[in-house]
Amino acid sequence: MSEMPSTGADPTKMGVGRAIAVLTSGGDAQGMNAAVRATVRVGLYTGAKVFFVHEGYQGLVDGGDNIRPATWESVSMMLQLGGTVIGSARCKDFQTREGRLKAALNLVKRGITNLCVIGGDGSLTGANQFRTEWSGLLGELISKGKITAEEAKCASHLNIVGMVGSIDNDFCGTDMTIGTDSALHRIVEVVDSITTTAQRSFSTLIFNFVLIHSHQRAFILEVMGRHCGYLALVTALSCGADWVFIPEMPPDDGWEDHLCRRLMETRNRGSRLNVIIVAEGAMGRDGKPITCDQIKELVTKRLGYDTRATILGHVQRGGTPSAFDRILGSRMGVEAVMALLEATPDTPACVVSLSGNQAVRLPLMECVQVTKDVTIAMKEGKYDEAVKLRGKSFENNWNTYKLLAHVHLPETKSNINVAVLNVGAPCAGMNAAVRAAVRIGIIQGHSMLAVHDGFEGLAQGKIESITWNSVGGWTGKGGSVLGTKRTLPAKHIEEISLNIAKYNIHALVIIGGFEAFSGGLELVHARQKYEELCIPLVVIPATVSNNVPGSDFSIGADTALNTITSTCDRIKQSAAGTKRRVFIIETMGGYCGYLATMSGLAAGADAAYIFEEKFNIRDLEVNVEHLVEKMKTTVKRGLILRNENSNANYTTDFIFNLYSEEGKGIFDCRKNVLGHMQQGGTPTPFDRNFATKMGAKSVLWLTEKLKECYRHGRIFANSQDSACVLGMRKRGLMFQPLTELKEQTDFEHRIPRTAWWLKLRPILKILAKYKINLDTSEHTHMEHIISKRTPVTLSGKMKE
Repeated sequence: MSEMPSTGADPTKMGVGRAIAVLTSGGDAQGMNAAVRATVRVGLYTGAKVFFVHEGYQGLVDGGDNIRPATWESVSMMLQLGGTVIGSARCKDFQTREGRLKAALNLVKRGITNLCVIGGDGSLTGANQFRTEWSGLLGELISKGKITAEEAKCASHLNIVGMVGSIDNDFCGTDMTIGTDSALHRIVEVVDSITTTAQRSFSTLIFNFVLIHSHQRAFILEVMGRHCGYLALVTALSCGADWVFIPEMPPDDGWEDHLCRRLMETRNRGSRLNVIIVAEGAMGRDGKPITCDQIKELVTKRLGYDTRATILGHVQRGGTPSAFDRILGSRMGVEAVMALLEATPDTPACVVSLSGNQAVRLPLMECVQVTKDVTIAMKEGKYDEAVKLRGKSFENNWNTYKLLAHVHLPETKSNINVAVLNVGAPCAGMNAAVRAAVRIGIIQGHSMLAVHDGFEGLAQGKIESITWNSVGGWTGKGGSVLGTKRTLPAKHIEEISLNIAKYNIHALVIIGGFEAFSGGLELVHARQKYEELCIPLVVIPATVSNNVPGSDFSIGADTALNTITSTCDRIKQSAAGTKRRVFIIETMGGYCGYLATMSGLAAGADAAYIFEEKFNIRDLEVNVEHLVEKMKTTVKRGLILRNENSNANYTTDFIFNLYSEEGKGIFDCRKNVLGHMQQGGTPTPFDRNFATKMGAKSVLWLTEKLKECYRHGRIFANSQDSACVLGMRKRGLMFQPLTELKEQTDFEHRIPRTAWWLKLRPILKILAKYKINLDTSEHTHMEHIISKRTPVTLSGKMKE
């Protein structure tokens, strides 16, 4: 697996005789603790000694009690904590050679030659300088009599690996830095609160026509990002903002008139609320800052709108880390240890990161150089280049924002009707996908049709026109506004074909789970008999189960994952101060173990039972015995997750009874079945952003496909590639024909035959202190970004 070593050596012996130090530096970010925890536990797993360096580089310089041995138990119960428990400090001493000399002495005396640094670009650049000076520092320490030649020989080379911890996501080469997703959670919570209060205040005016007509409210929100507009840009996409100011792409001269015109246009289209997002580093083309107060004054004076400005500040750094940041930190911690132990004197200092959902290693100084290139491009006014240098993910976000916000509705219609429907169980993010699809369709000149209640509604003619304003405010709404049912089309194929003809539907956007995939296939098979079904269609995966073939992620899974993770946190906290306790928690997912596995990683589970990884009574015994041994130490909590259909006989009740019986006198047990709360709630920033891009891309693709399929005055699509699943694969969004994916599907259990996340399960076991054998055949190679620029797609989650 990618997170594991390439050598055929026993991974539990890789670190024997080696010592690793881990430190966090610079501004703290949620998820750093997950990275520290994984680094410590995987380091210990490999047989290495691991040390905490408290207070960042200052602790490295000061030495003494700041550098302490780490144990397995010392990182328990820290996954859910924000900030960094080992402290972080900005250190001037380390910027001097004298300071670095002291740091080198402290490391040599403890036999530490492997340093894992979690911080921003400044912290990582400092680490690289330390590494390049290392032999010179050793020579100086010998000449001063501080260390012996033998000590210097044992510490002849310093290995450095970095993990980027920064809420700004301002480090080039990485899809997503640790802390960014959690910061987006904080921001979107505030935006949701602000927009609800605004909408409520408008509803109180509903009976007074004069007031309604004269009362318009605008909200301006400043988010962090002194040099990078990522937070502002994704926030704007996640809440459907009217305008975003980012440092990479300052507005054109005369933007004041353009902004006021845009706000008036959205008002004329019926919107009662305007949202403007400002990155703290926003500036004009003249290089002068653009501030919240400046925008507020402009909108108030020119338009007379009731305008409120909010500066979020350090709220964005706080709170518990999101599920994604915990998984990201954990995966990066594993990769960092492996990179350190595999490094040779010729290996350049690297950063470990995610590209799509793939773990990658990138040369540290190449990433730093590209990050500096962005700043240079901005200073030189090469703004398009600055956006490109930020990476594919940033560029995709910017292009989607421009499509949806810089609206120029076409004067001529395309005479194309595109229908949108939701299929299967509801999930968070479905509405955001519908909104994007509808609005992009309207921008393309199409007439958009909403189908209520899935395929059943398509058969019964529950079809109506849907307008630009109909989908206003949908990005943040949970569930399915259109209504959704699990009914498959096969039984109603005649009625469906009649309604497709009656409503003159030229293309279909089907948003849903496994039923959407199966239903799409049934429509394709019925094309032979019903010519009306020879129209292009696209399936957008949207289900908490994440079980749709053709996509590594589905809309709604991230929201469910965060719900499970935060619930596990609360459940574990409920036992604080009591005796030792084990919680057995059942998750949704049908036969797909994605939710159980990923929430196990995010919540720090001891085991996660899933259908894809068969288990027997002996495995259960081993798990119970393992937990009993752990509970004899200082560990007081146990967490066991079970996917609802993992085994017909080893039910949640069975596992609860087994653990209760075997744990008598050592721990007691409680069980929780989480149920439908996993399908509810407002969508997370990731699900909003992912759904928005999927909805937009699907309709743009259909538009091109319709041009291809237009023959003799009508649409005729019967090729395999005219009916596709739009999914994320490794590093990009791609369209795959439904018929090709059929071979990759286990229809009986409604899951794909292969799943990328199964390779993460060994990490779950290692972090739970199992001495397991790892598949070490695959290997993460060092990649270069200078030559090809950033090989990125969807932001890390995994995240765009």
